[in-house]
Amino acid sequence: MDLSTFWFLLIAVLFTGYFILEGFDFGVGILLPVLGRDDRERRVLINTIGPVWDGNEVWLITAAGGLFAAFPGWYASLFSGFYLPFLLVLLALIFRGVAFEYRHKRPEAAWKARWDLAIFLGSLIPAALWGVVLGNLLRGVPLDARHDYTGGLLDLLNPYALLGGVTTTALFVTHGAVFLALKTTGEIRARAGRLAARAATATAAVTAAFLAVGLTIRHTPAAVGLAVAAALALAGALAATRARREGWAFVGTAAAIGLTVAALFAALFPTVLPSTTDPAGTLTVDNAASSAYTLKVMTWVAALFAPVVVAYQGWTYWVFRKRIGVANIPR
Repeated sequence: MDLSTFWFLLIAVLFTGYFILEGFDFGVGILLPVLGRDDRERRVLINTIGPVWDGNEVWLITAAGGLFAAFPGWYASLFSGFYLPFLLVLLALIFRGVAFEYRHKRPEAAWKARWDLAIFLGSLIPAALWGVVLGNLLRGVPLDARHDYTGGLLDLLNPYALLGGVTTTALFVTHGAVFLALKTTGEIRARAGRLAARAATATAAVTAAFLAVGLTIRHTPAAVGLAVAAALALAGALAATRARREGWAFVGTAAAIGLTVAALFAALFPTVLPSTTDPAGTLTVDNAASSAYTLKVMTWVAALFAPVVVAYQGWTYWVFRKRIGVANIPR
């Protein structure tokens, strides 16, 4: 395996890890006004992700940094063409982070309600836009022979990309509901479990449609196998949720998200950004990659520091592994 292929796989792994981990963060934020019926219950929901949400975003920073260094051509075309969606994602993440920090600064209900809305929108907007990005990544975008984006915003809002936005939102909501059922006690746990069971059925349908349409655009045997595995993982998550086996349900939804993203990357390879207007504009792992020396240095750096980051994050999850409930929240 050459280094450009290795780094394509590593970047796919980083984005997959980001969607799995940040996915339940987004799901919890979207479900905040749904499952949190009063201030104490909303504080429970926020506290389930409080110790880990910022660490989960490290995966996005690492993926974007790796993309910039390993595939500068891909990074340049992607971030210029998707400038507005990425800007909205960034602003939403900033407001959501600020909301987590400022919500408890004042006791007024109106103050908390405004920050709760910021958490909701700061979770919903990225959840939907990441699906739009993934849909366009597989479908392709207008690129000229110089790999410059030649389309407009409406080109990004095509039906398949919008279906991708619905799919990622549904996956993250289900993932977040299962996470809450796993991390909470009492009535919140029961409500989250019931919602997860209802959401999983709709999520399975929309995810199957998204993958089926995507695999008609481009596919490989590996992508088809991963898509089938994603469907089976969702079915397993639904069965585990109905049996109140929250741990296995969470494994199922995490696997479904990971396998869905992996299927898209597998269908894409060796292309990294297809052009829908000029075949000469299509970017591949070969014409978008950095020099061999740069990739070699990056590989050594990743080999040294990636295990440390993963070990630290794993330790964080272990420390904050216990369930919490309203009884843990002071009045």
